[in-house]
Amino acid sequence: MIEEQIISKTIDFVKEKLAGAEGGHDWFHTQRVFNNARLIAKDETVDFFVVSLGALLHDIADSKFHNGDETVGPKIAKEFLEELQVENEVVQHVINIIENISFKGGNVEQKFKSPELDVIQDADRLDAIGAIGIARCFNYGGFKNRALYDPDVAPNLHMSKQEYKNSTAPTINHFYEKLLLLKDRMNTETGKEIALQRHTYMETFLEQFYKEWEGEL
Repeated sequence: MIEEQIISKTIDFVKEKLAGAEGGHDWFHTQRVFNNARLIAKDETVDFFVVSLGALLHDIADSKFHNGDETVGPKIAKEFLEELQVENEVVQHVINIIENISFKGGNVEQKFKSPELDVIQDADRLDAIGAIGIARCFNYGGFKNRALYDPDVAPNLHMSKQEYKNSTAPTINHFYEKLLLLKDRMNTETGKEIALQRHTYMETFLEQFYKEWEGEL
């Protein structure tokens, strides 16, 4: 099966698996990451096929929706790609990408590196910041029934991986615990350029949020 056919079948598979998913982690999120990854990849020396498959399957079973189990996504992706008789080397590379793409609180060392992961990680992180990032953040906060903001609950910038996964802090805290940190964690020049614009937008949003919270004009 040629690569474009495999990518097409993967798109259909992901759409089906993510039907009814939480709005910030649904097919449209994956589609945006896929498109951004392919855009960034044009300026990088990478395997375009691996980038495409990794982007499409990166959130096929996000652990936060599977009781924290990080093995579900890689397992589903592996079984699917093997059914399509994708080369073992490509399958393993995609699995490594899925296992290492997440932020995990920022205090966890990434165990695997590749130019393809760099591209997809940037694409995924870009979707976590800017206007869409803000929308996704509050959508997930609502999904988990979290407070918008509580001035008495300070952001925790030194969480362990487990603390990050189990956090129930107000949604605004997530800006400081993750979103505002991503600009300086981008891997590619294209990613860094786009991230700077979206970071600035988030800072403007927070300024306005606090003014409205305090009843200021």
